[in-house]
Amino acid sequence: MAERVLISLEDAALTFGGKPLFEELRMHITEGDKICLIGKNGAGKTTLMKLITGELELDGGTRFTMPGLTIGYLAQNIAFNPDEIVKDFVLSGLKEEDRTLERHHLADIVIEPLDLNPNATMGTLSGGQLRRSALARSLVAEPDILLLDEPTNHLDLAAIEWLEKYLNGYRGALVCVSHDRAFLKAISRKVFWIDHGRIKICPGGYAAFDEWSEAIIEQEARELQNMHKKLAAEVDWTQGGVTGRRKRNIRRLNELYRLRDKLRSDKAAHAERLRTIDIEQLSPAQASKVIVEFKQVSKSFERDGKKVPIFEDFNLRILRGDRIGILGKNGSGKSTFIKLLIGELTPDSGNIRRGKTIEIAYFDQNRVQLNPNKTLWDTLCPSGGDYVFLGSGDKPRPQHVCGYLKDFLFDPRIARDRVSTLSGGQQNRLMLAKLLTNPGNVLILDEPTNDLDMDTLDMLQEMLAEYQGTLLVVSHDRDFLDRTVTEVLAFEGDSLVETHMGGYTDYHNAKKPALKQAAKPAFKMAAEPPRAKSPAKMSFKFVHELEKLPAKITALEKEIEELKLLLSDADLYTKSPDRFDSASKRIGRAQVELESSEQRWLELEEMRAHGE
Repeated sequence: MAERVLISLEDAALTFGGKPLFEELRMHITEGDKICLIGKNGAGKTTLMKLITGELELDGGTRFTMPGLTIGYLAQNIAFNPDEIVKDFVLSGLKEEDRTLERHHLADIVIEPLDLNPNATMGTLSGGQLRRSALARSLVAEPDILLLDEPTNHLDLAAIEWLEKYLNGYRGALVCVSHDRAFLKAISRKVFWIDHGRIKICPGGYAAFDEWSEAIIEQEARELQNMHKKLAAEVDWTQGGVTGRRKRNIRRLNELYRLRDKLRSDKAAHAERLRTIDIEQLSPAQASKVIVEFKQVSKSFERDGKKVPIFEDFNLRILRGDRIGILGKNGSGKSTFIKLLIGELTPDSGNIRRGKTIEIAYFDQNRVQLNPNKTLWDTLCPSGGDYVFLGSGDKPRPQHVCGYLKDFLFDPRIARDRVSTLSGGQQNRLMLAKLLTNPGNVLILDEPTNDLDMDTLDMLQEMLAEYQGTLLVVSHDRDFLDRTVTEVLAFEGDSLVETHMGGYTDYHNAKKPALKQAAKPAFKMAAEPPRAKSPAKMSFKFVHELEKLPAKITALEKEIEELKLLLSDADLYTKSPDRFDSASKRIGRAQVELESSEQRWLELEEMRAHGE
C-alpha cells in the first residue's frame, strides 16, 4: 500500500524579476520520505521550500496539502526575541497545549548535543548558536514534514553525527538542503534535483546520485543527437520550397521552427549543466621553509567570570607545503589558533615566529571582506577600472572583470548588482573569486564549504588539489577534508590539541580503534563461485548458508541495476505512480539486503578461514 501524499505541486510555475524560475514543475512528498534537495546556487532550492510552506504563492499550477498537515522549517534567516531564553525559544514552535512534559524533555535531549545553554538569552548568542537554537526548535516540533536548509552549518562533527542518527530515526518526512556529501549520504533515501525549473527524482538517496545523474546526462546527449538528425532531415525537406499541399507544408514548417527552438533550448540547458568553474592553476609566491612556529604558547579567555584556557605550552611547526585540516568542537580554540597565526591575537606567554616571506590569503566564514552595498564589479576591482589583476609580483595578469565573473559561473549582466542581492552560496563564491585573484603562499580557509553548491565544491577541491602553497582548512565537512588535506589538527577541548596524519577518515579511525576497519572493497563474485569447503569446526548450517549467498548477491545486484534503469525514466512517476512508488521502495530495501548479504558473506568466510 502506497504511503499517503502529504503535499504535491502540479505544473507549478513561478517567475522572479520577469524571469521564469519554475515551469511545469511537479513534486510529491509522501509519508516517511527522506529527501535531499540539490541544485546549483540560484536554481530555487530555498524558493521551493517556501512554496512547500505556503510562504510563497504559485504564479500557475496547483498546490495540494493533506488536511491538518504540519510543516517545520529551518530557514537561513532567524527571527527571535532577544530577551527570550533559549529553552523557551526552542519550545516556541509548539502550540501552548502541545508543550507537554514529554516535549520539555525532548527539548532538553536536543539542546544538550547542540551545545546550547538552555538558560542563556537569545540576544547574547552568536550567529552559530542562533542557528543551532533554530535547529533545536524545528526538531522539537516534530512536524509531518521537516524542511532543513543547511542544517550542518555551524555544527561541529559530534553534533553532525548526532543529527544524522536523530534524522534517521525521525518518523516524519524530511527535505534537506546541504553541501555536506557525507551527511546527505547518511540521511537521504531520495534526491530531488532541481534542474532548469523542473525536478528530476533519483531513488536510492545521494549515495546513488553521481551514477544516476551521469546516466541522465548521457541519455540527454543521445536525445540531442537524435534531434539534430531529425532537424537535418526537416531542413533538407525545405530546400524544395513550400509548394503543393500548402497547409500540410505550413504545418511541417511550424514543426521545424518548434524543433529548432526546442533544440536550441535543450542544447543551452545541457551545456549549462556540464559547465564548471575553470580557472588556471594557482601559482603561489615563494615562501620561507618554516611558515610559522608556536613555542610554548599559552592563551586563555575570561568566560562567565572564569578563566578558560585555550592553549597551554602549545608547540607546533608548520612547514612550506603542509596541508592541514583543522577540526574540533565549537569553542575549542580553532578560531583563536587562526587569529594567533595571522597576528590578530597575541599569546599570553610563549612565542610565535612567522616566516619572513609568507603572504597569507584568508577566507573568513563571516564574509567581513564583502561590503553588501558594493557591486560585484567594485568588489573585484577595488581600485577602479575594468580589469582584475591575477597573481602577485611585478607582473600580475589582467583579466576583464566580466570574463572573470563568468569563470566563476556568474552572469556578467549582474556585475553592477549589489552584493546584498546575492544568495549565501553566491556570496561565498564571490569571496572565493576575490580571494583567488592573489592566493598568496599561505591559504587559510575558514568553513569555505558553507552554502556552496556541489559544482563550486568540486571546483574548490580540484583547485586546492593543485595548489602548491601551504594550506590550512577549518571545516566540519568530512568528505571535503578527506579530499583536500594530508594532516589533521584536532582541537579536543580542555587545551588538548592532537595531530593525526591523513584526512578525516584517518582521524576518525585513530580516535575510535574499536570501529576501525579498512574500507570494504567493492564486492565482486566470480561467474562460477567456488564451492565453500566445510572445515571441521564449521556447522553444516553455516556451510549451507555460505554456499547460497553468492547466488543471492548476484541476483540482488542484477535486480538493483534493473530498478536503476527503470527509475532513470524522469517521467515514470507521471506515467505510473504505483510502479514508481514500488520501485523506489524496493531499490532501497534491495540495497540494504545486498549490503547485509555481503557483510554476512565476509563473516562466514572469516569463520571458515579460522575453522570455527
